[in-house]
Amino acid sequence: MQEIEVIRVKEDVQLNDPILIVGLPGVGHVGKLVAEHLVEELDAEKILEIYSHHFPPQVLVDEDSVIQLVNNEMFVCHTEKHDIIALIGDHQSSSTEGHYKLCTVYLELAQEFGVKRIYTLGGFPTGQLTYSDEVLGAVNNIELVEELKEYGVTFKENEPGGGIVGASGLLLGLSRFRNIDSACLMGLTSGYLVDPKSAQSLLKVICKVFDIDIDVGPLEERAKEMEKIVARLKEVEQQQKGMPELNAAKDEDLRYIG
Repeated sequence: MQEIEVIRVKEDVQLNDPILIVGLPGVGHVGKLVAEHLVEELDAEKILEIYSHHFPPQVLVDEDSVIQLVNNEMFVCHTEKHDIIALIGDHQSSSTEGHYKLCTVYLELAQEFGVKRIYTLGGFPTGQLTYSDEVLGAVNNIELVEELKEYGVTFKENEPGGGIVGASGLLLGLSRFRNIDSACLMGLTSGYLVDPKSAQSLLKVICKVFDIDIDVGPLEERAKEMEKIVARLKEVEQQQKGMPELNAAKDEDLRYIG
């Protein structure tokens, strides 16, 4: 197997002014949930599979006990305004070198398909078990800011403060060298759990960008289940705050560490 192997499932792909959307696993799996939902709801067609030894050494096992080597895939979703090329997958690279090499391949494929705009999707960790429908943005071209604000994207000075790690950020940086305008759209999420509610907020922005109407029912159902889990976690958190002995022990620990 080559270092990175691209298996083309469909040849001679015809596209209308395509835009690449990247939804790989990350914080809260927010971007992954949105991209996979688009693929499902828009009856997307798979065009290629990407395999690499930069992915974890792992296979997935289906309901019939049949294995599948982990990979990333590209699908085409046809819409009236733009065709969407959706990059989804099981994993990001397990190494820094692999991130750069895989992102280079993603960009080479994007250029081959005539992509002039890229949206990477992800989650912005707040560390809080509270919900906000805000979607934070970062761009590689200042001219995109006002355009995306019209779709409800928020831009904050020097945020995210720690930068954007992984493919979602790296693709923005590397695409500048190829004159491809790119933006990272991030739904606010606790960072502790898979977050379909944050994915709903991000999906609403994507629907505005592409002027499409997507059924959010499946995400709503998953969000309701997650809300029950969050409510239980908050309950446990409140119980812990009401235990003076535990809080005193924490204070002692902090004084020791300090």
